[in-house]
Amino acid sequence: MIGNGLTDFFTQIYSGYDFGCSVYPFLSIDQCVKLKQLIPRCKRWTQSSCIDTFDMVDTYCNEELWAFVYDDLGWNPYDIRRKCEGDIEETLCYPEVSPKLTAYLNHPSTRQKLGVDLRFIGKNYTTCSADVGSQFVFTLDYARPTYHYVGALLERGVRVLTYVGNYDWLCNWVGVEAWTLALEWSGKDAFGREELREWEVDGKIAGFVRSFSGFTFVTIDGAGHMAPYDKPKESLALVQRWLVKEEI
Repeated sequence: MIGNGLTDFFTQIYSGYDFGCSVYPFLSIDQCVKLKQLIPRCKRWTQSSCIDTFDMVDTYCNEELWAFVYDDLGWNPYDIRRKCEGDIEETLCYPEVSPKLTAYLNHPSTRQKLGVDLRFIGKNYTTCSADVGSQFVFTLDYARPTYHYVGALLERGVRVLTYVGNYDWLCNWVGVEAWTLALEWSGKDAFGREELREWEVDGKIAGFVRSFSGFTFVTIDGAGHMAPYDKPKESLALVQRWLVKEEI
């Protein structure tokens, strides 16, 4: 099960133009023109530069293609309907949620149930750490593709569900759908021929779904990156149906 995941970096990272300029057009014409011009350059630079210039290219393209949305425009990158409230590193733009999560995960009983190493007792849980994140960036871990693992699981008969809130900007549904359609596996062509159809909860449309032979792609309407927080009833219904192999 993959929720709003970054599974195929080089497919998903360039989906911001389609999402922000067409599907959910919140960017200005000037910003869209700039994005359209930058995408082929950044794609070429990122794939060709490896050691000497990668950090420079990565920093520039990340800022110009993605980070400007929250750094310059102030939008919540996890839910593009909202402005970012609070410090993004401390709250992930969810100041009403992050303190509660932090308090819960710092509670001794929670740590005991999770089996937290005793060496970390006295150290606080951090929602988002730039220090930890930078280490992933320096090793290019975030750009390492993992979609091939999905293909391998499917070939072994392991079912895979990938869902995405339709207002998430960073891991938007346009990019997620793109990698699911591009994924190489024995059911690729048949999966691609399946039309997106509506799925419902309590008689109301909850999003769209495409599914074939154990591989399921689902969008959740009215949700951002934190889909279970935004749409708890719909998210629970989705997971429960999938676990018991009920049609979504």
